[in-house]
Amino acid sequence: MKILVTSASGANGNGYGQLLAFSMDGVALGAFSNDRRIIDPRGLRVSASRQLLYVNSGDDRILALDSGGEVQFDSCHIPGLNAGGGSLGPDGRYYVGLRTDRTIAAFPADLDGIGTPILTPGIVPFPRGFAFADDGELFLASGVGPDGRGANTILQFAANGTLKNERFAVDDAMSPLDLAIAPDGNVLVSSEFPFGSPAADASVREYNGSSGALVRVFSPVADVPFRRPRGLRFGPDGHLYCTAQDGVIAFDYDSGQCLGAVVAHPRLYGQAIEFFGN
Repeated sequence: MKILVTSASGANGNGYGQLLAFSMDGVALGAFSNDRRIIDPRGLRVSASRQLLYVNSGDDRILALDSGGEVQFDSCHIPGLNAGGGSLGPDGRYYVGLRTDRTIAAFPADLDGIGTPILTPGIVPFPRGFAFADDGELFLASGVGPDGRGANTILQFAANGTLKNERFAVDDAMSPLDLAIAPDGNVLVSSEFPFGSPAADASVREYNGSSGALVRVFSPVADVPFRRPRGLRFGPDGHLYCTAQDGVIAFDYDSGQCLGAVVAHPRLYGQAIEFFGN
């Protein structure tokens, strides 16, 4: 098993523009794949069968890689796709946040086609992370974009796509980025507030899955640098992992304790994180 992180480049950060691999104890292993179609990669998600890794490339395409980093499916170039985060739906399709169209689209597992929007275009000013709960409900983080415009809230949709709550979580200290659903059904987001500020407070914030009430805030210990939090995922060990500017931070979910920097890698600028491979 490897820790995989997409490292931003260009407008997203002065990182490597690659899909990087690390051992579970944080040793850098280089690029997971050297396929030239992987350009400034963004969202990541492992298939339910754990045979494929879906990668959103900044080249306006989506790729599905096997455990050896070889491309098995390619959506081909889709003009204007501008894909952000990715998540698997309960129907087995791969769902992608569309930054330009400001909605979410669904793709078949073999990535054939241009995607089917499941929410109204422009549903949020700038879509960030999203995830499906076990009952099919969808939670979408509405954050602030690179231009400084947006909102700081989480939207809740019923399994049929109907908007249930446009302000699921009311938290004046939140600017959500990636989003994950905990095993107990609570909703977690990585947060940089105010977004883009050099003095921003970086944290992971947890909300009750039913009421949206703030449950607790995960923060690093004093000697662990934690800036520009982005990708959020539960690891195979049950710990909660969050990418940051120069590494990956882990938290014990049960106790809320910060376990420190699992990965320390200058200029990482991690966007998304997954656990995949041999």
